Amino acid sequence: MTNRIGKPNTDTDVALHERLADDGCRHFVMVAGAGSGKTTSLVKALAQIELTQGRALRKNGQQIACITYTEVAEKEIRGDVGNDELFHVSTIHSFLWTLIKPFQNNLREWVSNRLQEKITEQQEKIENPRTRAATKERAVELIERYRGQHAEIDLVRSFRYGTGSDYSNGVLGHSDILKIGPDFIAEHELMQTVLARRFPVIFVDESQDTNPAFVDALRKVARVTPLRFCLGFFGDPMQKIYMQGAGAIPTEEGWETIEKPENFRCPQAVLRVINRIRAEDDGLEQTRGRHIYVDGEETPVEGSARVLILPADDRRQERLEESRSWLAEQDGDDSWLEDEDEKALRLLVLVHRMAAARLGFPNLYSALNDRSPEELSSGLIDGTAWVVRPFLSSILPLVLARREGQEFEVMRLLRQHSPLLQPDSLANTDVVVVLNDLKTQVCELVELLEASEGVRIGDILRFVRDHNLMTIDERLIELINVYVEMPEPVVDQTTNNAALRFMQCEVAELWGYRKYIEKMSPFATQQGIKGAEFDKVLVVVDDQEGRTTTFSYGKYFGVTDLSDTDAENIATGKDSTIDRTRRLFYVCCSRALSDLVVVIFAENTRQMRDALLDKGFFEPESVHILD
Repeated sequence: MTNRIGKPNTDTDVALHERLADDGCRHFVMVAGAGSGKTTSLVKALAQIELTQGRALRKNGQQIACITYTEVAEKEIRGDVGNDELFHVSTIHSFLWTLIKPFQNNLREWVSNRLQEKITEQQEKIENPRTRAATKERAVELIERYRGQHAEIDLVRSFRYGTGSDYSNGVLGHSDILKIGPDFIAEHELMQTVLARRFPVIFVDESQDTNPAFVDALRKVARVTPLRFCLGFFGDPMQKIYMQGAGAIPTEEGWETIEKPENFRCPQAVLRVINRIRAEDDGLEQTRGRHIYVDGEETPVEGSARVLILPADDRRQERLEESRSWLAEQDGDDSWLEDEDEKALRLLVLVHRMAAARLGFPNLYSALNDRSPEELSSGLIDGTAWVVRPFLSSILPLVLARREGQEFEVMRLLRQHSPLLQPDSLANTDVVVVLNDLKTQVCELVELLEASEGVRIGDILRFVRDHNLMTIDERLIELINVYVEMPEPVVDQTTNNAALRFMQCEVAELWGYRKYIEKMSPFATQQGIKGAEFDKVLVVVDDQEGRTTTFSYGKYFGVTDLSDTDAENIATGKDSTIDRTRRLFYVCCSRALSDLVVVIFAENTRQMRDALLDKGFFEPESVHILD
């Protein structure tokens, strides 16, 4: 265990430990605001269970499951608990695969039914008189392909978990696991029994962003399982920034909600701001704020929280740089000009078109952001969009490893992602020939991705598909086929052709995008920094740049009219643009360890200033117009 365990218990930690020691119902929901030390409370709770129940759990061959939202969080918690096999720490996908992997016959049945559903969906398109001729032709091709896959299902010896779906080769993708797992848990008593016996304690981290079907399935297990089973959710509904997340977790009879109000991160000036933001939502008031030791005494950090309002003209990038210079001069602090040390300064942007242009991926950004489906535009922000995921998870890492002569890493990636190196494929082949061919193909892939011009992203995916280098999501296989058959490049920006426009981008843009996603620049997306903290935070607000209906700071601040849909959602209590933007603004402002600056590009700077003063988030003397 790490030194988190040695930190003093808060009142919330004491209440949770008492809950875990109870002989009756132990299920709980912890609501922990930004900077509260939620992960510390989680790790301390794991240590408490090891202390009080560890011996019995080990004797019975049982484990404590800790389910995380991201691989980064998984590694962080693993670092806290060490290699103790009592703790099963994993992402949702990995946890679900652990559960469902033994049920191969059920998986085969599910895949068979899923393919039949796909066939039915395409048949409905064909029978719809309003469907375009080209779409009908494509539907006929897909039906033929799905039927071919369906006929091969019985030949699959076993199913495994991969990045994308490839049913004929027995590969289930991320989206498949998220559908199958919760269904199996909710529908099969045997699965519920196996889950509860193997993992009598389950903690879910970042519960507000967790898949709702998975949350419901776990709640059902808690409902039907004897008292010694313990289900606990750690999260903060105010930090739900992905539309597909579960949000607030409803409690049931006997459950307990435990609030953790402390904030150990933000200085006093920032704490006052985020409390005013949160007052409009659940009203949880965070306390304490960041302290430092001065002359041996613990002293609160005051910090600063300011707003700079700038004209929304064609000089945005210049004005942003001028604002940073103004801040450096006002504070006598050149760290406002920092471009290298990400812990010193972070520029948080909704969707940063300027950063895309500066880092060299403007067309890729436009393809996946402008008039694109929600799953692509939101996935662009955090690197989870299905069209970019294979590049970030396997293709670009493979090329980088080969460039740097890291042959062990090259082989690790190929073993993990290439169908050619799976046991079933190697059973009746000459391994030496396969490895030599792979070496040649990886070198060719490196050359393609180093091309300065003329090579498109679609060409890379086609190469990977043709040489069977990596397992590819079946959606990408369909997309590659369409890309190859397109006589002319797609120009029109429509929702339906966003993925095709991505395929037409030059490969060089992938490297700039990777730099952005991997945080190798001073820019970060507002959605991508939950859990992080920085000395100085500069939040860039520019609705015109974002071009998204998911968030609107203009509507949130009151300078842009609400749409009929907005008004209806608010009236019926549905999640609205206002709600989502408020939560995002809270997440952004709560990252600062010392100084917070919100830079707002506005059509009418004085109107924006008046609106902000009406909101009352910031002190009047801290709101500046820089014309």
